Amino acid sequence: MANKDGFHVAVMGATGAVGQQIIKTLEKRNFPIRKLTLLSSARSAGKEIVFNNEVITVEEAVPESFEGVDIALFSAGGSISEKFAPEAVKRGAIVIDNTSAFRMNPEVPLVVPEVNEEALREHNGIIANPNCSTIQMVAALKPIKEAYGLNKVVVSTYQAVSGAGSAAINELYEETKAILNNEEVNPTVLPVSSLDKHYQIAFNAIPQIDKFTENGFTFEEMKMINETKKIMGMSELKVAATCVRLPVETGHSESVYIEIGTSDVSVENIKHVLSDAPGVTLQDEPEKQVYPMPAMAVGKDDVFVGRIRKDLDEPTGFHMWIVSDNLLKGAALNTIQIAESLIKLGLVSAK
Repeated sequence: MANKDGFHVAVMGATGAVGQQIIKTLEKRNFPIRKLTLLSSARSAGKEIVFNNEVITVEEAVPESFEGVDIALFSAGGSISEKFAPEAVKRGAIVIDNTSAFRMNPEVPLVVPEVNEEALREHNGIIANPNCSTIQMVAALKPIKEAYGLNKVVVSTYQAVSGAGSAAINELYEETKAILNNEEVNPTVLPVSSLDKHYQIAFNAIPQIDKFTENGFTFEEMKMINETKKIMGMSELKVAATCVRLPVETGHSESVYIEIGTSDVSVENIKHVLSDAPGVTLQDEPEKQVYPMPAMAVGKDDVFVGRIRKDLDEPTGFHMWIVSDNLLKGAALNTIQIAESLIKLGLVSAK
C-alpha cells in the first residue's frame, strides 16, 4: 500500500456501504496513498478491512485521528460530518464530504469534476459531494448548457433502495421473499425509517424520498432543485423534481425534460454534444432497443443517457433518460474524482 510520494488519506465511515465503495474505488483507481486511516463509530471500530493486500484495523474517530491527514473522505452521516469535519480542517486536512451537511453553504464548493472543477479553487478546507441523483443529471446537462443554453429542467427520478442504505436493501429482499411465499410483510425502513408510517417497497413504487417540506416537495427533491442551480452556477434556472423509490437494488434512473436557450436544435445535435462529454456514455438506438437501464449500469463509472426526443409542442424542449450507479458515480467515485482534481490543480500537498 505504501507510496512514499502519496498522500495520507482518511476514510470516515469506512464500514458503511459508501465507505466500503470508497475504499474499493481508491484501490481500483490506484490513488496515490502513503497511508490509509480507516475511521468509524465506536460500535464498528476494531473491524478489519483489506486494502491493497494489507489488513487495516478500523479505528474509532476522535478529533486527533486527523493529525497528519492530507485528504479526509467523509461518508458517515451529516451530524458526524458537522462534528468532525471542522476538526479535520483544523489539523490541516482537506475534507470531501458525502453528506448534505455543507452542500448549500455558500463558503463550500459543491463539485462534480466534469461540470465545475474550477470551483475547487475556492475551497476553505471543506468540499461537498452532491446528492447522487443531482450528480448524474448535471453531468448530462452541462455539455448541453454549454452548447445551447439551458432555461428549464423537470426531472422525475426512479431511485434504487441502496440510496437508503443496507437496511433498505435487506428490506427489499425480505419483503420480496415474503410476498412470493404468501406471507405478510412488515416494513420498517421505507420511505423514512424515523417516521411512524412505513410502506412495502417490493412490487411497489413509493413517491417519497426523505421527509416532506412545507412547500409539498421532499427534502430529496429540494436537494436536486437547489444543488443543480448551485453546481451549474445558474440561480435563475427553473428546476422541478419528483423523487420516487423503486424496488431496484442499485442504479438510479431519471426522466428529464429540459428547455434549452436555442431553437432549431435537433436530436442529433444533442446526441453529438453528449457523445463527446466527459464521463457520459450515449446509449440511444431506439430502433435496436438500446437505452440505459440500472441493471446494466451497476459497477460502471459513467453516466448513461438515452431516449433523447424532441418535445412535440415546445420547440426548445427535449426529453431524455439518465441512469447511473448511485453508489459509484453518485457517491464514492465522484468523491475520489474530486480528490484527483485537487491533485491535478495543485490544491493539495502531502505533509
